[in-house]
Amino acid sequence: MKGYDAFNLWISRIIIWIAVLASILPLFFVLTASFSSGEAFFSENLIPKSFTIENYSHVLTSTNFPTWMKNSLILGFSVAVLQTILTALSSYAFSRLRFFGRKYGLMALLILQMFPNFMAVSAIFGILVKLDLMDHLAALILVFAGGNAFNIWLMKGYIDSLPRELDEAATVDGANSWQIFWRVILPLSLPMLAVVFLFSFIGVFSEYVLSSALLKSPENLTLAVGLQQFIKNEFAANWTQFAAAAVMASVPVVIVFSLMQRWIAGGLMAGSVKG
Repeated sequence: MKGYDAFNLWISRIIIWIAVLASILPLFFVLTASFSSGEAFFSENLIPKSFTIENYSHVLTSTNFPTWMKNSLILGFSVAVLQTILTALSSYAFSRLRFFGRKYGLMALLILQMFPNFMAVSAIFGILVKLDLMDHLAALILVFAGGNAFNIWLMKGYIDSLPRELDEAATVDGANSWQIFWRVILPLSLPMLAVVFLFSFIGVFSEYVLSSALLKSPENLTLAVGLQQFIKNEFAANWTQFAAAAVMASVPVVIVFSLMQRWIAGGLMAGSVKG
């Protein structure tokens, strides 16, 4: 039995290492390409013989990359904050309150998850044209802020797991629904709210379909749309500069993910100790 367990352990380790390598290799290729010259990028060598930072310098000084980064950060943080607030309120209502249409509202949210987001592009485009809100970053923020059905289901499941005795004890003390939400449910839900914030930020920061359809002015473009300019010409695609821009574009996501990951882990551990 021990030999069989050891065999399974080594097979598991091999599969894990293969998965790790499959994840790291594309990142390695992008990173090396960002430090390569245009000619070295198409050479047969996996690692370029000479490294240069010219691609980074060109992206930062000769393109609108800083503007794209600023717009993406504004879009990402604004939508993440709005979605977190709306998700917390909606999830509490669906989990704890009883009102007409609650069941059908939950079913509607579930059905919406069956359809890809790009199916709504034409409808959103038509609405924004009629409202004269095309090519406005604020309009895109409002559009993304409402698309949080998955987060509502995620947050609702977490609130459902909280003991209802807490609500009953707060009601006995004279608390109303808003006070129960603000003083009882919300503090206990902070770890899951951090997850919602993280998912919202990462999802919107790299979104392309709606951003490319609704934003046209160079000063309003986001990173996902702006980066396409490096490779949209089949015969003049600059892959090394694209790789450099992609590496710099990933920095905010890595920073936010790292900070939120530590906070989530600490919040979950603190909650388990208190429990």
